[in-house]
Amino acid sequence: MNYRHLITIEPDKRSGQACIRGLRMTVQDVLEYLAGGMSPEEILADFPDLTAEDIRACFAYAADRERRLRVIPVG
Repeated sequence: MNYRHLITIEPDKRSGQACIRGLRMTVQDVLEYLAGGMSPEEILADFPDLTAEDIRACFAYAADRERRLRVIPVG
């Protein structure tokens, strides 16, 4: 999934954290809600400005970050 049009980083918003479509909701917020046991449907009900595509974009962004943070051992 190409998340780049949905996940934005603005230095003056939420201290430069990755946000969803310029909103004040961060990728971290969504991932923490999911990790805490909320379903995507519950998140969408609680935050009507979000879409299911926004939640998928959070997963894609997190997966991409993990790929880029991978350390290849030397030796």
